[in-house]
Amino acid sequence: DEAMTGNETANFEFPLITKHGIRIEVLLNATTRRDEQGNIIGVVGIGQDITGRIAQEREYSKLIDTANAPIFGVDTKGSVNVWNQCARKLVGYNTDEVMDKNLVEEFITTDYQASVQAVLDRALHGEETANFEFPLITKAGARIEILLNATTRRDEHGNIIGVVGIGQDITFRIAQEREYSNLINNANAPIFGVDNEGMVNVWNQCAMHLVGYSTEEVMGHRLVEEFITKDYQASVQTVLDKALDGEETANFEFPLMTKAGVRLEVLLNATTRRDEQGNIIGVVGIGQDITGRIAQEREYSKLIDSANA
Repeated sequence: DEAMTGNETANFEFPLITKHGIRIEVLLNATTRRDEQGNIIGVVGIGQDITGRIAQEREYSKLIDTANAPIFGVDTKGSVNVWNQCARKLVGYNTDEVMDKNLVEEFITTDYQASVQAVLDRALHGEETANFEFPLITKAGARIEILLNATTRRDEHGNIIGVVGIGQDITFRIAQEREYSNLINNANAPIFGVDNEGMVNVWNQCAMHLVGYSTEEVMGHRLVEEFITKDYQASVQTVLDKALDGEETANFEFPLMTKAGVRLEVLLNATTRRDEQGNIIGVVGIGQDITGRIAQEREYSKLIDSANA
């Protein structure tokens, strides 16, 4: 009727039943048909069979909804248009409470709104983001930590139509890491850590008190080149390299110079550090100050030598 009055319609979806009783989905463009005088004489419909595409979209939607990870989606304006079962269970909001709401403004904590919006904006420009961490507040007011992969969503023509975010609840892992960090920091033994490049990324209180360098003075610096005496740099580097290849070392002795220039003797256990997937991400060294013991041993040896003379 609209086309018969000159009002054409594009991309109208409707079902059509075949002679054999099979339902197919059709995408229709309805165009007004006119004679040579411009009088409307009918309608021409140009259709496209989108049965397969619709089936794929339904399967895609089903997979998202039943996935065992929280998945959300937003359109180009940032309004929620995907919210799966896992997201509902994790956050506590049902679909009706979030659909068409602005994700960032209504569900992200104020201190993270700018960074989450930046991730979404990049994805809306085709730049996807992996392993972005941010907090989310549940309906019950609990704070949970989310690890997010933000993926650009496109239509069948490749046009960007939104963002799909696949999340992982890492609240427990973060709590464990904080507890682990707390235990390390308060341990009564000097503990340091380096990343795969040999840069210091762990330096506990005991190490600070023993060596005299604060955390700020060592973090991001090369342990071997800047804090190990030259005559032991090669051997200490070898111990670290072995640990970075998964070969740990126990009871390795080496000297360490304090900030005040005092030489300490340290007994080291070098342990490989791995992430939750088992990938090697660095080395943790647990030390023991054996300066006094070494001095006693030397004194003992000296007394024996004197007695035998």
